[in-house]
Amino acid sequence: MILQTKRLILREFNLSDAAFIMALLNSPTWLEFIGDKKIKSKKDAENYIQNSLIKSYKENGFGLWLVQLAKENKPIAMCGLVNRDTLEDIDIGFAMLPHYAGKGFGYEAAQATLNHAKDILKIKRVVAITSKKNVASIKLLEKLGLTFTKEMELEKDNKVIHFAPSDSENKEVVF
Repeated sequence: MILQTKRLILREFNLSDAAFIMALLNSPTWLEFIGDKKIKSKKDAENYIQNSLIKSYKENGFGLWLVQLAKENKPIAMCGLVNRDTLEDIDIGFAMLPHYAGKGFGYEAAQATLNHAKDILKIKRVVAITSKKNVASIKLLEKLGLTFTKEMELEKDNKVIHFAPSDSENKEVVF
């Protein structure tokens, strides 16, 4: 276990989470706002867990964690920290099964993740990126105290909007 909140447990993913990864990465909101990762089988999901999630834990000491309901041990989301080659700072990422959206779980997991980044991992600055169309994500980032700084191309043909702590210097608003 990495973190526990009042209602949630955040822990590292393992290969036994393949069915959940298949469900989350093929959910309508994931496909619309993040994109198709081509996870169509249990083997695909296991490879994603091994080569992306577990790899990040080993290389960075953090990554995207499974979010589960504390009472039922039921996985509902992922939330954590990402070290991207395309960003100067570590960013927070989150995704949730649609059925659990709008119940405060995203904020609870993300706030705990930001506190963990600052207090335990000693990361001085965490930013975020999201699709311009992802209104729910934008609202959550703003509730977390992050503000829009710029539009950017994360990868070729993948434009996102960038959010940073509101006290950050170097605010470049290019919208």
